Amino acid sequence: MRDLKSVDFNLLKALDALLDERNVTRAAERLDVTQPAMSGMLTRLRDSFGDPLFVRTQRGVVPTQRALDIARPLKQVLSEIGELLQSPGFDPQSADFTLSIAATDYAQSAIAVPFLSALKQRAPHLKVALLPVQDQNVQAQLERGELDLALVTPESTPPDLHARRLFDETYVCVMREGHPVAREGRLDLEVFCSLDHALVSYSGGGFRGVTDDALASLGRSRRVSLSVKSFLVLPEILRGSDMVSVVPRRLVAGLPGLVLMPPPLDIPGFTKVVAWHERTHRDVGHRWLRELLFETCSETGG
Repeated sequence: MRDLKSVDFNLLKALDALLDERNVTRAAERLDVTQPAMSGMLTRLRDSFGDPLFVRTQRGVVPTQRALDIARPLKQVLSEIGELLQSPGFDPQSADFTLSIAATDYAQSAIAVPFLSALKQRAPHLKVALLPVQDQNVQAQLERGELDLALVTPESTPPDLHARRLFDETYVCVMREGHPVAREGRLDLEVFCSLDHALVSYSGGGFRGVTDDALASLGRSRRVSLSVKSFLVLPEILRGSDMVSVVPRRLVAGLPGLVLMPPPLDIPGFTKVVAWHERTHRDVGHRWLRELLFETCSETGG
């Protein structure tokens, strides 16, 4: 071969077909091209290799010694290229890399915890880095490979990313077992507004949230006497007092010592989605991880 740049992959496949078929027409049919196109490729091959490669006979074409010498290494090269183009296999049991996930405190508790439980059983060697969400930087972090997944809302998802809905979340009013309202089994709006409320303010120090906006639309208000920045401490506070709190259902479902009741007014919920970049969209390992995430969100009531 005089110049590697003069031969493309399709020419090599044509040469392989001609060596196998020893007939221009059958080689053309095998590659699904016309006979003139195949003859044109043979002309280019002859020029590239500086050899006739095939000599015409009454039964078809016969390879020259140069072509015969090429046949075996050509098969090997084409096989290796074929393997290169195949998607790599993925074995969760032996996979060993780090998955970086951006999540709010809510998403870490409601999504990451059940996901990690399933992941440790199926892919025990994978490492996971849970990072805070920085809405304004999510797209750049995904592009640079600093993040693999972002657990966000549709409103905060950059338009150029891949995204899939995980679930729609609703709010519940939660209180301790034995709370007077829990014993009565009924919570009307008048009683709800008179109770002592605790609120989770992820930004810190806030005493107003979506519940207060919903009450304001009805001309009502409640008494919020405690604001905490993290959900982690809230269950213990509720178990040890007569305070109540309105929180996303997935944060408290199944927690011992607490009773969940529907709020006596409509409080808009929200949707959680997972977003990822094109760079990992087709990767077999990341596809497996996303499917496991979808599965665990569905199993936990999404």
